[in-house]
Amino acid sequence: MKKRRLLSLFLSFVLLLPLFGAFSADAYEDFDLDAKAGLLIEADTGEILYEKNAHQENYPASLTKVMVALLVFEAIDEGKIALTDSVTATESAFEGLSSDGSTANIVPGETMTVEQLLNCMLIVSANEACNILGETLYGSVDAFVARMNERASELGCEHTHFANATGLHNSQHYTTAWDLYLITREAMKHEKFMEICNSKSYTVPATNMTEKPRELHSTNFLISNWRARGYVYRDAQGIKTGSTPEAGYCLISSAVRGSRHMISVVLGAERVTLEDGVTIQTRSFSETSRMFDWGFDNFARRDILSSADLIQEVPVALSSEASYVSTHAAEDLSCLLPDNVQPEDLERTVTLTNETVDAPVAAGDVLGTLTLSYKDTVYGETELLALNDVSASWFLTAQRRVVDFFTKPLVKIVFLLLVLLIVALVVYTTMFSRRRRYGRRRHGAASGGYRGRRRR
Repeated sequence: MKKRRLLSLFLSFVLLLPLFGAFSADAYEDFDLDAKAGLLIEADTGEILYEKNAHQENYPASLTKVMVALLVFEAIDEGKIALTDSVTATESAFEGLSSDGSTANIVPGETMTVEQLLNCMLIVSANEACNILGETLYGSVDAFVARMNERASELGCEHTHFANATGLHNSQHYTTAWDLYLITREAMKHEKFMEICNSKSYTVPATNMTEKPRELHSTNFLISNWRARGYVYRDAQGIKTGSTPEAGYCLISSAVRGSRHMISVVLGAERVTLEDGVTIQTRSFSETSRMFDWGFDNFARRDILSSADLIQEVPVALSSEASYVSTHAAEDLSCLLPDNVQPEDLERTVTLTNETVDAPVAAGDVLGTLTLSYKDTVYGETELLALNDVSASWFLTAQRRVVDFFTKPLVKIVFLLLVLLIVALVVYTTMFSRRRRYGRRRHGAASGGYRGRRRR
């Protein structure tokens, strides 16, 4: 009886195994960002995990300041300026700034270091700090903005135009989630940039215009509870917030969990009152957290191709020792795959440089490419290399050269002209020969047959 029960349980378990497999396959969840545009990218590889209107032009608000920071740090690297250099704010640096805009309460005539100004700009999004740094580097805000646009173009930003250094609304001040990623990726190469962006707070010492130190607290709710509670994301690291009525709520962020590092961009999120009628949610932060969780939970890095794998045989011409040469992948490939996609699910598409390759072939010669995809998403691409050497046949090569020579258009034309010339010579020779024979015959008959009359 016990044996029957155990057998029954075992059979039930076996029958349920496919269900467990189906559940695992369905664990992957689709994601829809509640914002105008967004992007989620694996930082180390540049793999796109999610995008929504990533190339659509939007207002960036204070995300603009990432470009300002990039130009400052590049100037530091070039030795044009140093973090410890003192800078005095001019009256012109405050022109055009709104009274209710983000500020660190810097005043004209106040002297700060470049490092202090960077902290004011990136931690509390101080508009005046942008203009002060811009004037310091390029003499005027306008010249600095021109350089911002120039640098954006150099980075491959195709849909970006800056009208100011602060991000204050201007119909001609726009960018995209993708372009912001390109700018941020470049800025993140500077360790000091990430150090400042990931700071919860910063203390500006007393200056020539203040008697007390100034406490700055980050506007990024993902890393600090000081301004709002309930948003801190333990894996978040920086980067920059931004908001205007026209741009909505925007955020560039990064997150590290284990060996994985992701960068996110959210543009045009809303600030909404939840169903309880009391709680106000700024969705640039909540949607960024939700997108990070989705990326970490639904993707895993898997090996999808080995360089030892033989891919396809390619026909070989002009060789007597082999009719085909095997190919292998140029490199091992791995990628982040959704949980519902396995390496064996990927479609392999081979594109050969030539359908048939001529000998000699050397091991390592590039003979084509291999693309691995699932539905409309490409997960990997690599070159196909010849596995071994294939020598050429002297006879077959010579034969090919002869054939190739006589199949050239110019040779064909010359050959045709020669044929025509020979035919013409034959015809001419034949006609001339006939005329000579006919002329001789008539002359002989006249002289031999006519006797004439004799005179008496």
